[in-house]
Amino acid sequence: MADFAVGGSDFELDGRPVRLLSGAMHYFRVHEGQWGHRLSMLRAMGLNCVETYVPWNLHEPEPGRLRDAGALGRFLDAAREAGLWAIVRPGPYICAEWENGGLPHWLTGELGTRVRTRDAAYLRHVERWFGQLLPQVVARQIDRGGPVVMVQVENEYGSYGSDQVYLRHLAEFLRGCGVNVPLFTSDGPEDHMLTGGSVPGVPATANFGSGAREGFEVLRRHQPSGPLMCMEFWCGWFGHWGAEPVVRDPADAAAALGEILGSGASVNIYMAHGGTSFAGWAGANRSGPLHDGELQPTVTSYDYDAPVDEYGRPTEKFWLFRDVLAPYQDGGAPLPDLPAAPAALDGPVRARITGWAPLGDVLEVLGGAETRAATPPTFEELGVDRGLVRYRVDVPGPRQPYPLGVRGLRDRAVVYVDGVRAGVLDGGAGDYAALGEPVAGPASVELWVESLGRVNYGPRLGEPKGITGGVLHERQYLHGVRARGLSLDAFDDARAVGKVACRSPEAGASGLFRGTFDVRGAGDASLRLPGWERGFVWVNGFCVGRYWSVGPQESLYVPGTVLREGENEVWVLELERAGEGAVEFGRPGADVGEGRSGR
Repeated sequence: MADFAVGGSDFELDGRPVRLLSGAMHYFRVHEGQWGHRLSMLRAMGLNCVETYVPWNLHEPEPGRLRDAGALGRFLDAAREAGLWAIVRPGPYICAEWENGGLPHWLTGELGTRVRTRDAAYLRHVERWFGQLLPQVVARQIDRGGPVVMVQVENEYGSYGSDQVYLRHLAEFLRGCGVNVPLFTSDGPEDHMLTGGSVPGVPATANFGSGAREGFEVLRRHQPSGPLMCMEFWCGWFGHWGAEPVVRDPADAAAALGEILGSGASVNIYMAHGGTSFAGWAGANRSGPLHDGELQPTVTSYDYDAPVDEYGRPTEKFWLFRDVLAPYQDGGAPLPDLPAAPAALDGPVRARITGWAPLGDVLEVLGGAETRAATPPTFEELGVDRGLVRYRVDVPGPRQPYPLGVRGLRDRAVVYVDGVRAGVLDGGAGDYAALGEPVAGPASVELWVESLGRVNYGPRLGEPKGITGGVLHERQYLHGVRARGLSLDAFDDARAVGKVACRSPEAGASGLFRGTFDVRGAGDASLRLPGWERGFVWVNGFCVGRYWSVGPQESLYVPGTVLREGENEVWVLELERAGEGAVEFGRPGADVGEGRSGR
């Protein structure tokens, strides 16, 4: 069995110096049927290692209830089969532009800012979760014949906090669970981040997209010896809904990679293959220098302007990176050939929408129980992580028209007054949003509030969703609120979805739309919804993610492993205004880049 260690100035494998040429690929952003292909693409680019986060909230949707908790182990086995080492970054916080930074909504809903600290209740939850997760890692460490060579302690903690007691406790707990490969931390190359996020005796790594020599100089002030590594070389960037896409010049990115390697350092390319935030798992950021401004929800595509694009294809950046990495292969070995390209859908296909159910009918079948309280409950209190909540409240009367508003709205509400759509409210950066037209009483008000993704980075991490203040008529709070949640997880039960009674579709309506389409020659496809506003799409019960007409992403990626020969089914949950009743599937085309952004 091999031994991987931290030497005086290098990483060492059985006592000889090695350089880690790693690339990030998140197993939870790639359909499992495509793991092998994507890992082979990383190996063909010249990498010898793959890195992945682990999203706690994906695997523990409720306290003590695990969901596909063995996925990490299967992925690590696939990495070993592909001839790659592995770096595991288990969190508990991961950022990753992922919902709530990977922390479960029930955890942050209960503890708030006590997460990511030495708080005893928080640590009990972490230790219980790690007790379930870490045996998969321990059993696959390199000294046991597996691929795992390094494990991270927390993630970019210096960008968030300074609780050294917490970090030391995590490091000691990892060791106590049997993790004996090198531990490490990763932070931005700034003094306050490295002092806040480093752990004495644990190697520190740096994250940046350029300026390798300057970044490593800062790292050396805090860590005078030991291997240098850029744990996140940002070769691209992620995108936000409603923002302009930005891409990074491939030659510029290749030169920056060359500078890292020329400094004698190891590297982890973030991302080598980005994949997709299926099923509404994309997170959100807050704008501004202190990350406390307007909400910026992240698009479904996590293409990241990576060298292997969202569809698994090599880009210009791939070929340039391959040239940079080729001279650094162990023993001068030649690079392997690329694997065969994935199959693509054979020609365009148009799905006709034949059934529709209003949102209220969908809620009656798939929603949770309705609660009644004086004030609006949050998503967390209703047990909703991804999805929407219908709030109902009455305006007493008679009374004259006054502004109807919401305090503490997160994130977006479609408002109906006496059954008639009255407008859309956006929580934005402020604390109050109101309809353009005043409302007289008596009146019945419905607010369908959608979470656009929980904040995954910065001091607003873990903030609650829904109506967090109250509904006001003029300055008066309206009390006596009925609330009912509709979680995206409810759509995992195809039999339950089948019980939603459908009628003929109505263009311009909201609700659940269903249709079928035939496929001859299944393969990877892009999906478009011309004229539709905002919502989610399922293909054969698999949620391919959120769409939104504001762009910049104009199509959704449908893995070929989801499609089948013959008849297929599509569901569209439209939350504002449906299009003309068609969903278009096509071969992967040039439009894939429209969902990308880079830096």
